[in-house]
Amino acid sequence: MPTDRSRREIRDSKVLAAMSHPLRRRLLDILRVDGPATASALSAKTGQAVGNISHHLKVLAASELVEEVPELARDRRERWWRRSPGVLSWSPSDFPDDPVAAAAESLLLDRQAGLVRQWFAERESYPEEWRRAAFTADHWARLSVAELAELEERILALLAPLADREVPDDGQERRLVFLSVRAVPGNP
Repeated sequence: MPTDRSRREIRDSKVLAAMSHPLRRRLLDILRVDGPATASALSAKTGQAVGNISHHLKVLAASELVEEVPELARDRRERWWRRSPGVLSWSPSDFPDDPVAAAAESLLLDRQAGLVRQWFAERESYPEEWRRAAFTADHWARLSVAELAELEERILALLAPLADREVPDDGQERRLVFLSVRAVPGNP
């Protein structure tokens, strides 16, 4: 069984399609951040009908992206779900000429940009120290394929402990922070 830090390489376009749907992606994120939940709890967090959430959880389960947690249920009717362990990873090059991959890339970019736009719309409601701490950075660098792969490894090694750690009880305020990194060939 994969651990929370192991990488699950997605090579099946049905799994890619399942994880790329906007609501299913959001459910995966909620389960990753908040831990196991019932369809009712996920319904309350997303504003979606319980039946709709149940349908999408079944699609995710069929792709082994979520799994039931029967030990959390108080009775036979209650169903708890958690995100399956492992970091999901995929490359468009594994899906040549597959429209699912192109759609998945576009939907992922829309999701990431949407989260940043949401921050822009709501940032005035945050305390000044949080507005100052949030940042955006971009750089240009001439890299080989090997150097780009090494950069990815280093960035993921930096981010993974932050996402997987137990939150210290040291009295400091901590908020959920969305972290996104892209490195793609391009021209200014």
